Amino acid sequence: MTTGVDFEAVSEWIGGLGIGAIAPLSFERVGNGQSNLTYAVTDAGGSRWVLRRPPLGSLLASAHDVVREYRILTALQNTGVPVPKMIAVCEDLSVSEVPLVLMSFVDGVVIDSVSTAEKMTEGQRAAVGGAMAAALANIHRVDLDNVGLADLASHKPYAQRQLKRWTTQWQQSQSREVPAIDALTERLAGNIPVQSEVRLVHGDFHLNNVITSPSDGSIVAVIDWELCTLGDPLADLGGLLAYWPEASDPVAGPFMASTLPGFPTRAELTARYAAETGRDVTDVGFWQVLALWKLSIIAEGVMRRAEADARNRADAGTPTTTLIDDILTRALSTADEIGI
Repeated sequence: MTTGVDFEAVSEWIGGLGIGAIAPLSFERVGNGQSNLTYAVTDAGGSRWVLRRPPLGSLLASAHDVVREYRILTALQNTGVPVPKMIAVCEDLSVSEVPLVLMSFVDGVVIDSVSTAEKMTEGQRAAVGGAMAAALANIHRVDLDNVGLADLASHKPYAQRQLKRWTTQWQQSQSREVPAIDALTERLAGNIPVQSEVRLVHGDFHLNNVITSPSDGSIVAVIDWELCTLGDPLADLGGLLAYWPEASDPVAGPFMASTLPGFPTRAELTARYAAETGRDVTDVGFWQVLALWKLSIIAEGVMRRAEADARNRADAGTPTTTLIDDILTRALSTADEIGI
């Protein structure tokens, strides 16, 4: 089976959950994600849900844990963070060889391409930018003890953990020599800022991973929590900036929607987040460089998985060595600008 889902077995599982699903069910892969795979599930009556499973092929240890993602999203159900409603998790090997998670379908717009953003007015784009900063602030307000996530991950300094984890990932998954990654690893390790707080960190917060309201640009759901952990909240802001190219950038990518008029600049996003949270954002440049470094390692892994198993390719295509080298050029340039 090339889809990674036994549709008949999964249909029976969903039918037994008591959620009113009317057979037959149809499944369609959606989104540009190339890590955990996402499918829209529609029943005969037009009701819709979302199904998530790990990617196909061999995985690095602990990667793409959808059961952990289910725990996180369940904990966030009654907070100020907009997330889909969790319905069920399946770890029955007779249904699927890997865990599955079923959640509610959230209607809205995912700005995952320039063409999608072009359909919006400049005012709508500006509203989305502001909503991104506000949503990130809400994630970082979550009381870990109250929602039961205080033991989700280590409370040790996050930058060191990230450098160790992604260096290991790189060593285990690399298929070519990339000197820029090694150079950035050393520069980041030598310029780690002091961590003063531990918060919930989404770990992959950008336009592709939020669902927006077509009417007012608000964030109706934050999705794709597989990289969520505990750590320095500025890591999320730096990650957002890494995924937020501007029209004036000499090197493009990886996602170009934010270059259109109306979307705020990286400086404006940073200022809005600082106003929302009252945090000192002085060290955000370090986290932006770290995010670009990490993104290049993730992209290498996606490229490797697609080469090993074509079923992991998303409709939007697969990262190329040129794209990855461009990301690294941005990382090195940003590191030079902030003096690390």
